[in-house]
Amino acid sequence: MSVLIAENLTKSYGEKRLFDHLSFTIEDRDRIGLIGVNGTGKSTLLKAIAGIEPAEMGDILHAKAFKLAYLPQDPSFDKEETVLEYVFSGDSPVMKTLKAYEKALYDLEQRPEDPAVQAQFSKAQQRMDEADAWTASTLAKTILTQLGVNFFNQSVLELSGGQRKRVAMAQALIQPADLLILDEPTNHLDNSTIEWLESYLQSYPGALLLVTHDRYFLNRVTTRIFELDSGQLYRYEGNYEVFLEKKAVREEKERSNEEKRQNTLRRELAWLRRGAKARSTKQKARIDRVHALQEDEPMQKGEAMDMALGSQRLGKKVIQLEEVAKKVGTSLLFHDFDYLVVPGERLGIIGPNGSGKTTLLNLMAGRLTPDSGQIEIGETVKIGYYTQENQEINLNLRVIDYIKEVAEVVTTADGITITVEQMLERFLFPRSAQWNKISRLSGGEKRRLYLLRVLMGESNVLFLDEPTNDLDTETLSILEDYLEQFRGVVITVSHDRYFLDRVVEHLLVFNGNGQIERFEGSYSDYLEQGRELREAVVNAPKHKLSEKKPQKEKRKKLSYNEQKEWAEIEDKIAKLENRVNEIQLEIEKSGSDAGKAAELFREQQTAEEALEKAMDRWTELSLLIEEIEE
Repeated sequence: MSVLIAENLTKSYGEKRLFDHLSFTIEDRDRIGLIGVNGTGKSTLLKAIAGIEPAEMGDILHAKAFKLAYLPQDPSFDKEETVLEYVFSGDSPVMKTLKAYEKALYDLEQRPEDPAVQAQFSKAQQRMDEADAWTASTLAKTILTQLGVNFFNQSVLELSGGQRKRVAMAQALIQPADLLILDEPTNHLDNSTIEWLESYLQSYPGALLLVTHDRYFLNRVTTRIFELDSGQLYRYEGNYEVFLEKKAVREEKERSNEEKRQNTLRRELAWLRRGAKARSTKQKARIDRVHALQEDEPMQKGEAMDMALGSQRLGKKVIQLEEVAKKVGTSLLFHDFDYLVVPGERLGIIGPNGSGKTTLLNLMAGRLTPDSGQIEIGETVKIGYYTQENQEINLNLRVIDYIKEVAEVVTTADGITITVEQMLERFLFPRSAQWNKISRLSGGEKRRLYLLRVLMGESNVLFLDEPTNDLDTETLSILEDYLEQFRGVVITVSHDRYFLDRVVEHLLVFNGNGQIERFEGSYSDYLEQGRELREAVVNAPKHKLSEKKPQKEKRKKLSYNEQKEWAEIEDKIAKLENRVNEIQLEIEKSGSDAGKAAELFREQQTAEEALEKAMDRWTELSLLIEEIEE
């Protein structure tokens, strides 16, 4: 069954036609990935479908009761409201009921003795019963927990960029919708959250339309691909892997057709040069045909070229860090860190947001000074640094002039000269666009242009900080090809699994506790090892779960009381866990009895504290037993 039908959608940006008379259908349970080079209009098409930025022409048809949820690429919050108020905003009765219940629950936790608060909570519980909203509540809390959204009463205007994205995603996923639209959903998410989102979207009850640069994510979630190219929409049945195969076939056919067009054009031009005169209708038609063939020239695309650009000679000494430590405020990011960067290195840096990855890059680049320790940079090192922050660009410059500020030409390792125009074409800026002002570019096109400027510097050490954000899949493929032939050092911070697998050979892993772990192998190898370790922990006997802690004096055996406590503690933990779950069920069933609910909340808090103490004691005893056995 069709949930949405688009007919003849047309949209322009200035003189540029983004899409031209597009027609397509989205069916129930579709999983569609929208692909296209930055600047082709992907986000604009999503906004048109969502009714945020209507198309100039065309119609979007759907049922009267149709519901749509939309996650923009860069969520903006324009009014003062809490995270809770934003996440549960929506016109559906279920959302209104959930919002009222969560607000009443928070108030009850803050003021459990207040009769007015108790009465309000009772009413909210009753409405939850009437709306049969408990399942929706459980799902909402699961989504919020998995996305790491637990700052419910913080103002949305105070959130960081990453927090805003997660809050906006939670709001989109929680809303009941026939069609869910996601624009770059994996930005600012760590790998475990991305894996959860992949699994969740595969069983999402509605249709899904998304734009993402994460090719593993695209491959695992989608079952159809829409490619937006030169104003036209090409449809492919299958995931991203199938799309690549079918696109290669389509482009080969286009090349064959272009070759036939060129042959026909040569024959017609030869006829004209022989001196034919347009005295007859037949001859006139033939001349018109030549003109039509000339005008039918397809848009130029970046042609393949030798990407092994020359760079300044890099000596044996690159970068060396010795006992480096760095704090941000009172937070220690890392300490006593030693590392030697060697020629030809391919290093990936991964870890949670805020753990210090970008800080380490800035230290290695000489942009920051360590609090202790020392960093030596070799004399022959020339660093090219692609940062994740938007660089100040003179928007009045033309595209080609912005690159020419760095270099007029570059030279390959084989001594072949490549012009700026050729490099721009390779990075998907056709000749016709190279004289446009930068102000006319989309956000993604500006990032692609900035990337090319960094690469044109002919550096021998490249620092790439989250290079995959805001870049399309085709640009990423070009960048990966470039890095594959690059003869210098590459150090990159990224959360993009596909990019890391293609580019790096080993990793520095920030654990978020001031420690940096070294890992030899690809990112997928690292994830697989982590998965195996987690499975081993789950399947291991409980006394093996905890880490060993050195004791001042070794014990030969447990005391009588400790043996008794160890024999009973697992039963005690199980009973406390059951009691916590029972209390939660009793709270949900307490209905309008606010006094009873407040009493149950206090009992639940006491039970959870007792459970935590029992778990801590179990850990202490298990460590003691492990040492005695050794």
